[in-house]
Amino acid sequence: MPLEWHFVRVETDEGLVGWGEAGVQARARTVATAVTELAELIVGKDPLRIEDHWQVMTRGAFFRGGAILASATAAIDIALWDLAGKARREPTHRLFGGPVRDRIRAYSWLGGDEIGAHTPEALATEAKAKVADGFTALKVSPSPMTALDRPGRTEELVERIAAIREAIGPEIDLALDCHGRCSPATAERLLPLLEPYHLLFVEEPVLPELTGALAALAAASPVPLATGERLYSRWDFKDVVTSGVAVVQPDVSHAGGLSETRRIAALAETYGVQVAPHCPLGPIALAAALQLDFCTPNALIQEQGIDFFGDVFFQYLLDPAPFALHEGWFEPSPGPGLGIDVDEAAVVRAAELGAPGGRERTWRQPDGALGEY
Repeated sequence: MPLEWHFVRVETDEGLVGWGEAGVQARARTVATAVTELAELIVGKDPLRIEDHWQVMTRGAFFRGGAILASATAAIDIALWDLAGKARREPTHRLFGGPVRDRIRAYSWLGGDEIGAHTPEALATEAKAKVADGFTALKVSPSPMTALDRPGRTEELVERIAAIREAIGPEIDLALDCHGRCSPATAERLLPLLEPYHLLFVEEPVLPELTGALAALAAASPVPLATGERLYSRWDFKDVVTSGVAVVQPDVSHAGGLSETRRIAALAETYGVQVAPHCPLGPIALAAALQLDFCTPNALIQEQGIDFFGDVFFQYLLDPAPFALHEGWFEPSPGPGLGIDVDEAAVVRAAELGAPGGRERTWRQPDGALGEY
């Protein structure tokens, strides 16, 4: 698929079709192989035994876990839940007990992925435009940072955050996504400087391998912390939800599908932690994330890639209406399953082109060493 969106189609012998989506950008061909292998375990079985299929796919082999297998499982699991909703002629979230809210707020990305490439004035102007479009929450990301960056780099980041906050005022939420680019020491120095700007959260202040540092960071500053897009199971989240973070961000297309992300959300709820599903991906992933939002009491806000991808986002749908934003909010689609109609012919055409694969962005530090992203 273009953009390395990876769609998975599951069909029953009665002609019902369910759609799922895998994530793990730059590893699309690897995930596709994993999907093929996992499919062998469930082809010919009852499609409504979703939990049993999930257990077999995730725990039925000696070697298991990790991003690739979790994402492959997620795609199949999402498709099965889509099928289940269609079989019962109900939106999937109604199979999980029904809606707990009438709508869910979305946030928009600001300044692309690197606000350091934009002046404070340009960011302020863009922020005002997003608010005029109806968004009540925005998120930004810093430029790549070194483990212990220069004071000037930190000051530049804070200056941009200050300019955005001044432009949007106190009624609009603003979040910062660090993508794990800070070392624990840099994060501890940065967080207090951000306190005056009342951020909704600071996302991935450190790499997922360093989640042991989250408790100290949470204790060092009242700025809410978020993490989780690179965690793939409830076991990965087990220590995170007790670390003092305010928000966890499992990705339905990364973390084992709707079956597992619902359990992660319930685990988070036990510790008073909110859920903001990660989803800068394609339309099937977003449709699945919204099904999670509408049946999850502690869902906070939804990431979305619609305004980032533009018309490309809708090119595999027969009708874009389910993703209409109403003053920055999503409302439930009344359609069965995930509530969307996939344009199968468009998907087939894209699949014939093949996945680009292996195109993850990299950056180098000033001394030429690899910079982690």
